[in-house]
Amino acid sequence: MQPPDSRPDSSASEREEVPPVALPDDTSRQESGGVSTRFEPNTGKQVKKVVIIAAVVLIIGFIAVRIERFLHGHVVASAARSDSTAAPPVDIVVAKPVTVGQDLVLPGQTAAWYESTIYARVNGYVARWWVDIGDRVKKGQLLATIETPELDAQLAASRAALKASQAQVTAREAESEFAGTTNERWRDAPKGVVSEQEREAKKADYNSAKARLYAARAEVALDQSRVDQYSALAAFKQVRAPFDGIITERKIDVGNLVTAGSSSSTTSLYRITQNDPLRVFVDVPQRAAGELMKQGISAQIREAGSAAAVFYGKVTRSADAIDPQARTMRTEVDLPNPDNALVPGMYVTVSFRLPAKGQVEVPAAAMIFRAGGPEVARVGSDGKVQFVKVTIARDDGSFLELGPGIAPGDRLVLNISSQIGAGETVAVSNPPLAPAGTGTVAAAAH
Repeated sequence: MQPPDSRPDSSASEREEVPPVALPDDTSRQESGGVSTRFEPNTGKQVKKVVIIAAVVLIIGFIAVRIERFLHGHVVASAARSDSTAAPPVDIVVAKPVTVGQDLVLPGQTAAWYESTIYARVNGYVARWWVDIGDRVKKGQLLATIETPELDAQLAASRAALKASQAQVTAREAESEFAGTTNERWRDAPKGVVSEQEREAKKADYNSAKARLYAARAEVALDQSRVDQYSALAAFKQVRAPFDGIITERKIDVGNLVTAGSSSSTTSLYRITQNDPLRVFVDVPQRAAGELMKQGISAQIREAGSAAAVFYGKVTRSADAIDPQARTMRTEVDLPNPDNALVPGMYVTVSFRLPAKGQVEVPAAAMIFRAGGPEVARVGSDGKVQFVKVTIARDDGSFLELGPGIAPGDRLVLNISSQIGAGETVAVSNPPLAPAGTGTVAAAAH
């Protein structure tokens, strides 16, 4: 028998044409989109087990983190307590004795021993020049020749006037001689032969003749002075070297009109320098000026940019006054230069060896500047800090020479902290090597 069917009745033929098709269970579930509710019998137990394991792991991790934090805090607290009770570490330097003086290196400039600008002494034009720049000349050597037509004419006229005045002197001498003899005859004539008036007249004629002779001779002297003047000027037609030296500049050429004098409107002919010896001018800072005022201090001169060539000179003179603007003192060093290895106008470096002024030398980092004056922190044999007042004998910026108060071998703290007080014990690190400040080079900038 068939079970009752709630669906509407259908004909038998339709049921026969569409028979029912049986599908697998999985396929039916996939097509319908439903979820299977069928589970394995031990699924719940496995889920509970996983949850319990995860909870245990979390609890263990939490406990481990708490323990690690506790231990870390304990270690930090212990380290803090240890640091608070430990002596602070410091770096030290050993004070070294000053055995040699300090080298002071300053910029300088070379200058010629003699330097002269040669101008024309007469008006004219250049007939010929004989030397050019770079030529070495001797004193009195001919440099150029100047043609002077006007001066030549004046010299000729003065010589002619001299000859005329000399002729006048000859005539006046004759007149004076004649007047003298006449005066003698009338003077010695017996009384009554000539009158007194005539005798006085002859005497007056003689005196007048002598006066005219004196005037003529004075005119000769005047004309002679004119001749000498023009002759002296004519000698300047030949321009000659005033000293042994080197021609460094020539400003003339053949045919150039030249004018006597050295005003701003006149053009010079030559410039000549004498380079052996040379002068080296140095501006010494005020702090070292007193030590370089003494003559005879040795100096080493090097051409700027060249370390090979070294020249030696001595301090010969100084200005003995400080420039109020730059606070420096001009000092001169004389330098032999027989080979002309240096020339005027060069920039050079000059090294002076200054005598030692202090007893010990320390780095600038060891100094403490307070209201009471400069101090240093000295570490005793017991490791305790002592603050000692000192005097600075010399300061070159990086190192200082100290006066009495610090002895060689004393241990001084470098860059001491403001938290360290007097009498406090410190932990001394290994002392550094001896400071390289002895004889250091101090470059002065000004």
